Amino acid sequence: MPQKQIMSSEEITRAITRIAHEILEKNKGAKALALIGIRTGGAFLAKRFQEKIKEIEGTEIELGLLDITLYRDDLTEIGAQPDIRETEIDFGVSGKKIILVDDVLFTGRTIRCAMDAIIDFGRPEFIQLAVLIDRGHRELPIKADYVGKNIPTSKQEDVVVNLKECGEEDSVVVFEGETKND
Repeated sequence: MPQKQIMSSEEITRAITRIAHEILEKNKGAKALALIGIRTGGAFLAKRFQEKIKEIEGTEIELGLLDITLYRDDLTEIGAQPDIRETEIDFGVSGKKIILVDDVLFTGRTIRCAMDAIIDFGRPEFIQLAVLIDRGHRELPIKADYVGKNIPTSKQEDVVVNLKECGEEDSVVVFEGETKND
């Protein structure tokens, strides 16, 4: 499959720094902020946002990791034994300003699942969405508050975010062919 690199490691780092500043500016600092990353790519990015916010503000905000597998509306289509990973939210979400983090925003279905899961933990003050890539093609009325890069794509393309935490060099690549992003 032909591929095209859309973001380099340096561009990803700059996007994370910019988004961290935007989060702090929009929320007037880090007070009552918490990050929740959607496994897998969103979890790694949320950890990077947490580190960058600590570097900027000198405050370490809470971090949760979320597996949305059991909230999916296509659970019966993904196989008899879906890969369920642990959700780790060790803080109360009620009254918190939650920044939900994912790597690629596509149809919006993953984000809807994540919001349903978060609400099961309590009632946050609000939920904002931070994504590294927004590729369009929404099926639900969901919009990111913070975006690293907007990439116009066709539905036949696949956007892959490679991260060093997964043993890859940081990059964003678009492949022509069948799409897997939600």
